[in-house]
Amino acid sequence: MKPASVRVTGLDEPGLIARARALSDAAGARFVSRSYRHPYALVVWHDQPVGVDIERIERCGPTFAETICTPAERATGWPLEHADGYLSALWSSKEALAKALGDPLAYDPSRLESPTAWPLGRSGPWRATPLATAPGHDRWLCWRTGSGMQR
Repeated sequence: MKPASVRVTGLDEPGLIARARALSDAAGARFVSRSYRHPYALVVWHDQPVGVDIERIERCGPTFAETICTPAERATGWPLEHADGYLSALWSSKEALAKALGDPLAYDPSRLESPTAWPLGRSGPWRATPLATAPGHDRWLCWRTGSGMQR
């Protein structure tokens, strides 16, 4: 797996998106995922399905929580003092997983269990991990391992 994080000083948002797209096109890999949230872009490629997402931690209201949480996640609750960060991580992990599954628009986040709850970041052949934090952002990576591969 080849992750790349792009932060080039002086790029506006369209320039950053163009740079990330060019990097993913140049990878020449079968499975590529990218995400951008100015001033950051993430690009990852792998020989198996892969997804990446970055989200800015912003104010998350109860409607957002109801929209993205499964019934089990709602029942478990979240830390009130860190609700915005928790919900941003939940969303980012689900978005990365949906991208790895093939089509993020095909998955309802309120029906997709978050990889944040996977024991040791594993669920069958799937792996997930938060990436090193960028100030004020959550970043998640999800990927499928090949047969017999342990990562």
